[in-house]
Amino acid sequence: MNDQSFSLAPFPSANPLPSVTIDGTIARHATAITVRYTLCGRPGEVVIPEPAAVPARKRGLWEETCFELFFAVRTSPRYWEVNLSPAGHWNVYRFASYRQEMEEETDFSSLPFRVERQSDSLSLSLELDLKRIARADQVLEVAVSAVTKQRDGSVAHWALAHRGPKPDFHRRESFVVVL
Repeated sequence: MNDQSFSLAPFPSANPLPSVTIDGTIARHATAITVRYTLCGRPGEVVIPEPAAVPARKRGLWEETCFELFFAVRTSPRYWEVNLSPAGHWNVYRFASYRQEMEEETDFSSLPFRVERQSDSLSLSLELDLKRIARADQVLEVAVSAVTKQRDGSVAHWALAHRGPKPDFHRRESFVVVL
């Protein structure tokens, strides 16, 4: 495995941004991607959902604080979106092309990931096996992103690259990590 470090940048906003950073690492080994997000600083400025008694597949996780991963096989317009809530809820969506034919990806019936809470940080780590989606010899293009909901109700969009005039994690030119 060859870990690549990343640091997410917030999309410019008129709303005050929280005093946090979102960094992490991502790597690929054969058909598995491992990613670790770490939110540091003043996480109290961000609404962090409480741990769920029973984590489950849920829709609309991006409306709250959520960590996201987008990936595609380089030669295909099809791509996937992974949503991970600090509460333990998750979802994986498949798209035929840019924002087209969104469907829950049924190849995943669970998505166990770890959430670690500290007074000044929150870490989330996932190992995602893609053996039903991509072969080990296929090049993957990946976008790493997050949404943070602040105490005042405003939302900040974080990504490795913001390639459009508004926050849009689905833009393929934002899939800047090659694995």
